[in-house]
Amino acid sequence: MSDVVDNPEGYFRQFIPKRDQLLVELEEEARREEIPIVGPIVGELLHILARVTQAERILELGTATGYSTIFLARAFTSTRGRLVTIDNDPDMAARAATNFQRAGLYQQIDIIVGDAQEKLAEMDESFDFIFLDIEKEYYAAVLSHCRRLLKQGGLLVADNVGFKDADPFNRLISGSSEWRSVNLFAYLPLHSPEKDGLCLALRR
Repeated sequence: MSDVVDNPEGYFRQFIPKRDQLLVELEEEARREEIPIVGPIVGELLHILARVTQAERILELGTATGYSTIFLARAFTSTRGRLVTIDNDPDMAARAATNFQRAGLYQQIDIIVGDAQEKLAEMDESFDFIFLDIEKEYYAAVLSHCRRLLKQGGLLVADNVGFKDADPFNRLISGSSEWRSVNLFAYLPLHSPEKDGLCLALRR
């Protein structure tokens, strides 16, 4: 077996995907204002996963400035694709809306402002793909809503499952017969933080 590369973090940092000017600006903005974003590695992963699952209905919990939303919405292969994103901060939602317009995606994205648990309880739509990125302490509480709204065979992706507050969620989903899940701990350059976990789960 071959040896692992020297300085693996430095080695893999050179393979950060290229981004357009808008995404680079949002990354710089996030650094200045200490806004946690998924970064280009997870952003590109979300795009690829949405594309390979051919998702046409996507739900995102946690919008911030819309960085991850843009990666997801760009995965749509037709104008029929719709993305619903929920955030409890009206100022962030307004900033995200501006960024969606700049990206040419505003017509395919619906922004809902409010508490994720309350808004999810009111929803009865079906989604192909859900991205979970709200406060980690609420992950476990919204999991039943995610299952209800996600179609059978749909994909749930949860960010920041390396955080202590995500522990109840990690234990709940890994022990559930309703999900087939895997938790990955990884080095994610430009992610917030760069060493963190991701959970990918298939709704049975």
